[in-house]
Amino acid sequence: MAYCPLDNLNIQNREKLPVLEFYKRFQNELRLSIHEGSSSTDSYIVEVGIHRPGLALTGYTSVYSSHQIQIIGHTEWNYLESIGSKARREAFEKLSMFCAPMWVVTHGQKPHEELADMCREKNIPLFSSPLYTFEFIFKTRSILEKYFAPYTKIHASLVDVYGIGMLYIGDSNVGKSECVLDLVERGHRLVADDAVEIMQVGNTLMGMADPLIEHCMEIRGIGIIDIRSMFGIHAVRKIKRIEVVVELQMWNQTEGCGCTTDRTGLSNETISIMGVQIPHIIIPVTPGKNLTVISEVIAMNTLMKSAGEDSSQAFNQRLLDKIQKKASGESWDAFLDMDLTPYE
Repeated sequence: MAYCPLDNLNIQNREKLPVLEFYKRFQNELRLSIHEGSSSTDSYIVEVGIHRPGLALTGYTSVYSSHQIQIIGHTEWNYLESIGSKARREAFEKLSMFCAPMWVVTHGQKPHEELADMCREKNIPLFSSPLYTFEFIFKTRSILEKYFAPYTKIHASLVDVYGIGMLYIGDSNVGKSECVLDLVERGHRLVADDAVEIMQVGNTLMGMADPLIEHCMEIRGIGIIDIRSMFGIHAVRKIKRIEVVVELQMWNQTEGCGCTTDRTGLSNETISIMGVQIPHIIIPVTPGKNLTVISEVIAMNTLMKSAGEDSSQAFNQRLLDKIQKKASGESWDAFLDMDLTPYE
């Protein structure tokens, strides 16, 4: 198991999201219009789940997920329309015993007055959206999954190289920022420098910059520079999936770098970040070593592996085949098979 300098991270979770903050931040994306509860200050979203209360509207509430966002889609709205005002009032009087964080009517349909009365009485925010139900649910779940995802912050740099998210870790003054700056100058994209915020969405790690230092880098001897202003909008991006961890370690001529570096590429070492295993490559740092080109090679090699081409494994297989043929007496001098005519 590779040495892991990312153990004992301070992993945090957000416990609740005020509904009114959710509305203010995402009303344009979700095309929300508020009908009731515009002054509610004690209504919170506490999980990612979204519930369509079809059975609850018929009176079956034994498994009613009232703590989730409630969606009245096209099917639910037409059912409510068909049962009449009296039955609607009875249905919502029963549901008023529960306290949902918010109700949303999709497809641009007008909320029934009985639903509005319940929300007004209980001070529950009521919204409508012209989005189709599946589209609204998809977008809302995506927002909430990111908000409630476990997150942490680490001392590192993150850059997008040929579409591969490469996280650089290592001791201070080992050259992380300088390497990233050189990559940006060569046309790659900075995500974050010095402090990287990481959130876990499913089995994926997403990295982004601390909003306070977004797009900025500290270069010793120069100070703080703004990458976006200096290199343009194409040189930065807000968020990127972390796909490779590159650890830079100072090389000492007599002691090495204190670790065993991979010489063949067959070991496929990984490192654990928040329980997710990420490919881990250790690069010894020596004066004059071109970390930028090495980084580009790492990215291209990762792309090749994702396409099913593993250079190390292919070379190893050729070597094993050569050994096997030699052991069985089938080996011959490959020089005899070379066609040198074009070079004569």
